[in-house]
Amino acid sequence: MLTLLQAEGVVCGVDEAGRGPLAGPVVAAAVILDPARPIAGLNDSKQLSARRRVFLAEQIRRSALAWAVAAASVEEIDRINILQASLLAMQRAVTALVDRHRLLPVQVLVDGNRCPELAYPVAAIIGGDGKIAAIAAASILAKTVRDDGMLELHAAYPQYGFDRHMGYPTALHLRALAEHGASPHHRRSFGPVARLSKP
Repeated sequence: MLTLLQAEGVVCGVDEAGRGPLAGPVVAAAVILDPARPIAGLNDSKQLSARRRVFLAEQIRRSALAWAVAAASVEEIDRINILQASLLAMQRAVTALVDRHRLLPVQVLVDGNRCPELAYPVAAIIGGDGKIAAIAAASILAKTVRDDGMLELHAAYPQYGFDRHMGYPTALHLRALAEHGASPHHRRSFGPVARLSKP
C-alpha cells in the first residue's frame, strides 16, 4: 500500500501527464490527501485501467483535503520546451491548490527528477507515482483530466484518432499526420510534427 512520506504537517503530491504526446497540453495536478480518509487502490496512473482511473479520480476529488489541476498549452510547450512547460504546469497546480483551499503545504513531493520553482520546500522522487500516495493521486487526476481534453479534441478532429492514442506517437497517429497534416493542437517543436513542414 502506498503511504505518504513521514512529515510534520501537510504534504502535497504533484505529477504531470502528457510529456510524450505529439498533441495537446501537458497537464499537472497537486493533491493533499486526508490521512483520516485513506483511498484504497492508489497507484501510478499508467498501471491502472482507464475505468479504474476515472473511479479513483472521483474518490480523490471527494476525499482529499485539497486538489487542483493546471496545464501548459501547446503554444507554451513549443516556446519553452516540454520540460519547462511541465514544470510550469506543476507550479500552476500547486499555486491553484493553495489559492483555492488556503492550505499551505510544509513539503511538496514531485514525481521525477526535476522540481518546479515553488515557495515551499520541494523534493523530486523518481518513480514517486508508484511509491507515494499523494503523488499517485496527482498522477490519476492529471491523466484523467488530460484524457478528457483529448476526447474533446477528438470530437473536433476525428481524423487523428485522439480517442485511441491520446496524442501519443502511435503508428495510427503518424499515418493520420502524414495524410492530414498537423492540427492547431499539434506540437510543432516535436520531431514527427516538425518534419511535416520540411521538404
